[in-house]
Parts: sequence; structure tokens; C-alpha cells
Amino acid sequence: MKPYYILFLLISFPSILRAQAALNSKNTYKIVYSRPLAGRPGGDQNAVVVIAHAEQNLISTASILAGKARFPFEQSVIVKPENNLFQVADLSGINKIATEDPSAIAKQNFEITAESKVILGYTCKKAITVVNSNKIELWFTEKAAIKAAPTVLGQNLGLVLEQVRNGNIMLTATGIEPIKNYQPVDVASLKKVSTDPLNYKDLLWKSRFTTLNIFNNETINFVDKPQSNDSIFRFAGGTVIARKVKFPAATVKPTVFVDLTEQSNGDAYDRTGSVFVIPTDKKISLLDALKGSVKQLPVYDNGNGTQYQGVVATENYNPVIELMRFFTPFGVGKYNDLKLKDKTWADKVYYRQDISDLYPVLNNRELWVAVFVGNYDKGGHKVSLNITIHQDGRSDVKKETLIPLFNSTNVMEMAGQEYGTMFSNDKGLEVTFNLPKDIKNAKLRYITTGHGGWGGGDEFVPKENTIWLDGKVASAFTPWRQDCGSYRLSNPASGNFESGLSSSDLSRSNWCPGTVTNPNLIALGDLKAGSHTIKVTIPLGKREGNSFSAWNVSGILIGTE
Repeated sequence: MKPYYILFLLISFPSILRAQAALNSKNTYKIVYSRPLAGRPGGDQNAVVVIAHAEQNLISTASILAGKARFPFEQSVIVKPENNLFQVADLSGINKIATEDPSAIAKQNFEITAESKVILGYTCKKAITVVNSNKIELWFTEKAAIKAAPTVLGQNLGLVLEQVRNGNIMLTATGIEPIKNYQPVDVASLKKVSTDPLNYKDLLWKSRFTTLNIFNNETINFVDKPQSNDSIFRFAGGTVIARKVKFPAATVKPTVFVDLTEQSNGDAYDRTGSVFVIPTDKKISLLDALKGSVKQLPVYDNGNGTQYQGVVATENYNPVIELMRFFTPFGVGKYNDLKLKDKTWADKVYYRQDISDLYPVLNNRELWVAVFVGNYDKGGHKVSLNITIHQDGRSDVKKETLIPLFNSTNVMEMAGQEYGTMFSNDKGLEVTFNLPKDIKNAKLRYITTGHGGWGGGDEFVPKENTIWLDGKVASAFTPWRQDCGSYRLSNPASGNFESGLSSSDLSRSNWCPGTVTNPNLIALGDLKAGSHTIKVTIPLGKREGNSFSAWNVSGILIGTE
């Protein structure tokens, strides 16, 4: 279905009507409204254009009428005399939707003031209304013999020549021209593609970006023999799910988000979760270990007596690229029947994080995307995962360097991968890497969370993280979350103490049950080509009986060539 601009065939008279020119309500007029730029009128490259016809008003833009608008675009049609409103969206060259509201214009209320001013030679009155707490002023004339407006507001007042929002001029009429041979929009065709208002908004919104649907209500649990299918693979007793995803090409750097929803399907506890990509560009990858054994991963040994599998980058191996670290709440969904007065539990938890800085490593590639939730429960958790890509044109794609350096989150925990206890000695976690070229404005995308769930464990004891670059301290800070109590309504199964606190209220080492942990971007400056070493040290708490502390840290080097 072709956009409406093909129907318009607007043949304008050479002269714009002069001030106070008599308009004929039986004729068709084109009214152009400009938005002021930098506080000055005129210069609008995409002016609002209203086609006022005896049977209907069309609210459009100059680019739509010229056939130059980028999809999706939206127009409004007001059918006279009943003022029935149609919102119309062209989602693509062949996909059009509409929604009908016969009462929207009739419901509008205005306060008419005694103020007046002249616009395009017409003496105008001022009408005031409030929309979503915004004060809207409409300057309109009743002397033009036609009724029209640059938005759906004020279609019944007269001819609106200026619209002001919160004291700032939003739209001002700059010209009125009669036109011939105008073909009104076919209202019957709109009714054929009409849907309810909520669905219309949703379809229009989703058409503005690309959605990669990766997992839909998939179970992540612990079983003896996890079952994979043709597209979704289950590993490590079912606690890791993975599938191949083709990421679209982008010539302009997009804004990219990870969206994940989670609810308990049996497990009542707060668990570590991670959304990650598995690099397969070297001889060995985590995928080899997932399909085979954790013994296939290279070992990191810092001399503390424990060997850590698949933690740091080597010549033949890259650790996983962590897109998002999240933590499940205590039993949301499954245990919502644990009632407390004045507490209305969330049905599920929604996590959303900006990962735009990682898109260069995803751009136009087919990669394994995985989700891990560490748990030993047969019911486990239900998750859905989408990645959304928004082409907002914020910057050009530059030659960026992204190197996954380390990740101590043991996503193969249930297959024997060691916990991140390497911080028990001064060497901590250390990785040496080689840069083939100089890079500018290097930074380390660093995610860190402390674990050890008893009173003396690092989960509840603040510990300084120190990042070293080539033997010098690059950053030192104490990751700590004090806002965990804000998420109480996502934690129905959280334990309650005699003090009146709930377990989910307690402050923690950079995480809370039911939240995302944000990455820290640690500035490293400009780095020369050649060998460099990054080290992370954390004063790990001592074991107490069978209880021990661990830290999950991941680091990706980002820079510009």
C-alpha cells in the first residue's frame, strides 16, 4: 500500500494568500507550520503541513508529502463533520496500520481568554488547555471560515495558527495556499487496517527498532540430562542455555539494549545470572567445554593451590564476553502466595541494560548468545531474552578495538568450573595481552560482584577492588550497593529477621536480589602497541568452615584505533 503523498497531487497557486483574505470552506487549503530553530522562526526542514478539505483535515509533514520520509511515519486524518479521528502509520512501503477514535476531539476542553494577537493578518484568540501536565496555548481565528490545526488539539476551535507548549512556541503558521485536484484519504481503506489504540501504539513503537528474539520463556534449571533442540542448546546440567544469533550490520553506531525477564519456576533463592557471548575466533572456546568437559579450557594458576578453568585470555582462548550481569530475586512469581500485608509482589523481574559500547564486536556477525543462572533446583527459573537495536544515528562506526581479557564468573559451575577465589593471594587475577596497534582512550569495562552469603562473607563486607595496568594502579574503588531495600516487592520468599529487616534489604558487594549490576568504565589512557598486563586484586575474606568468599569479575578492553 503506497503512502498518501502519492494521492495528493498538490498543485499550488503561485501566490500565498494575503492578510485577511477570504477563505472558502468548500475549497481545499494547504497550511504550513514551522518550528522555530534556536529560538528563531523559520528554517524548519520538515514543516508540519495541514491539508484542510471540506470532508476532512490531513495532518502531515513536508517530507511525507514529498515522498522523502523515513519509515515509519505517522499522519492524522480528521473526518468532518463528526470530527472522527484516525491515526495512520506507514510502518513500511507495504505495511500500514490505523486506529480510530470518534470521541477524542469532542472531549477536548479549553479556556478561552480575552487576549488577542495578529498572525498572518488574522486576529487570533488564545485558548488554553492542559495535556499530561503541559500547558498548551492555541492561537486561533474564527474569521478564516475553515477549521484546522497543526495537531489534533483544537480542531473544533477555528483555524489554529500557533501552538505554544509551556511558554515555548512549538508551531507557527507561515503560509496558507489554496490547492486543486486534491484526492481525500480513503476512509474505508483506513477501517480495513484499523486496530485498537493500544495495539496501534505497540506496533508503531516496535517498528522503530530491530528486535532479536533470542529466548522466550525458557527454563534454566538443574537436571541430570538437559534436553536441547534444533536451536536452543542446554549445558552444565541445564543452567546454561545458548543459541546462535545473527546480528545485523550497522554503518552508524546504534544504541543497543539487552532485555531480560525472569521469574522463579521453583528455585526460591537469589542467584547469579549472566548474559554473555561465546567467542569462537580462537582454537579453544567455552563452547568446546560446554559440549565436552571443563577440562578442555586453559587453566589459570596464580600459585594459591587452585587451578581456574577458562578465566583469562590466552593465545588460543578468549573468555566469554559478558553483556549483562543480573541477580534473581527471592522467588518472584512462583512464591507470590507468601502474602504480607501491604505488599503486592511483582509477577516477574525485568532487566534492561545498554550494551552499545560492545556492538562493534557483535556487528554483522553470527555469534553464540547464552544465559546462565546458577541454581541446583529442578524447577529453576523461567527467562525471556531480547536484544533491541535502535538506529538513532548518534555517531559513526569507528575502528574500535574490543578484547575480552578475563571473566571469573564460573558459568560452568554445575559442570565443575572453579569459583573466583584467586584473590586469596597478592597476584589475584592477572592477564597479559598484546596490542598490534596503538589505541586511544582505552578503558576497561569492568563488572564486579562479591559473594559469600554469611555474616563474615564478602557478599556483606565491603572490599576494595584495585585494577593495575603495567604495574601501576589504574583505579581503586569499593563496589557496594546500599539500595537493595528498594526491590523488596520483587522478593516474596526473602527471609525476615527479628530486627524487622528482610534478607533482600541488606546492602551487598555491588549487587541486590532482583537487579542488574552496572559495569564500571575504568579509564586507561592511550596504549601503545605491544605487551601490557592488567591485574585485579581484592582482599578476599578467609574461609569459615565450609563457607568461603569469591568474586565474579569480568573485563573487556575497549579503545579506538
